[in-house]
Amino acid sequence: MIGLDALGIAAATLPAAVAIHHALDRAEPTRWRNMGFWGLFAVLLGAGPWLPDLTNGCLVLAMVGLATWGLRPSPLVTGDASAEAGQAARLGNRLFVPALAIPLVTLAGTLLVGEGRVAGVAVIDPKQVTLVALAIGAVVALLLTMRLTRAPRSAPVAEGRRLVDAIGWAMVLPQMLAALGGVFALAGVGKVVADGVVDVVALDTPLLATIAYCIGMALFTMVMGNAFAAFPIMTAGIGLPIVIRQFGGDPAIVAALGMLSGFCGTLMTPMAANFNMVPAAILELRDRFGVIRVQWPTAILLLAFNIAVLALCAFPGGVVR
Repeated sequence: MIGLDALGIAAATLPAAVAIHHALDRAEPTRWRNMGFWGLFAVLLGAGPWLPDLTNGCLVLAMVGLATWGLRPSPLVTGDASAEAGQAARLGNRLFVPALAIPLVTLAGTLLVGEGRVAGVAVIDPKQVTLVALAIGAVVALLLTMRLTRAPRSAPVAEGRRLVDAIGWAMVLPQMLAALGGVFALAGVGKVVADGVVDVVALDTPLLATIAYCIGMALFTMVMGNAFAAFPIMTAGIGLPIVIRQFGGDPAIVAALGMLSGFCGTLMTPMAANFNMVPAAILELRDRFGVIRVQWPTAILLLAFNIAVLALCAFPGGVVR
């Protein structure tokens, strides 16, 4: 049955391919350093569930050491800029077809294989149907891209390496911060946060609890740099014991809009380097924080909307009682 372990192996193919591409590039002075970093990342993604915890931790520390030492890959030229511009003009809006294929395939797979059964046979873990559909959508998008652009077979690996090198070590931040959030949750940080909030604000109504939870998710995400890291902490501290258990909030609505509130915080923090700082560097913007300056008004409006929707929809008895 296809589950998270199989998805981890599939996700490991990208860093593994990048590591091999670096190893074969004899002109790159730091090729072994880069190969080691992305190779270790591939091992963690693909074989992590079967390795001892101590081994996984040592591999993470080795990645930190390599990143601290400095990856500094040589710039990779993958094509002629003028030829690529001409091809883009020829294809026009058809270039969006592969990108749109990913959400379409994901949605179709989620709706059609909701129980994980294909022709009556249990093939996919029911809890991971959406993720499996997303992985299939990515493969379909890759095949469509190759078909549209008539690119050589080596192009996906070369372009993947070029993009990964441009992002650098920040590419692994989502996984690192999500793991950090899990560690914080097990350490009881959520209770400490909840006690601190209760000492400042009396969460004696559903509305106040909703405001504290949503704003807390946004602020903690800004500190952590990732909503997945903030979610277990704020939900364990405020969302679950107060919003859901004490005031009877709908768990599905609370969790969904709480995570969305965290995403609002992601739009406003330089800690989310892979979303906000790396694009500014890749686009060579004069303002390092230019992406954040454009995003923060939308984030504030969306956060206010989340609070309103959660307050109106999550509590059967109303928020004022």
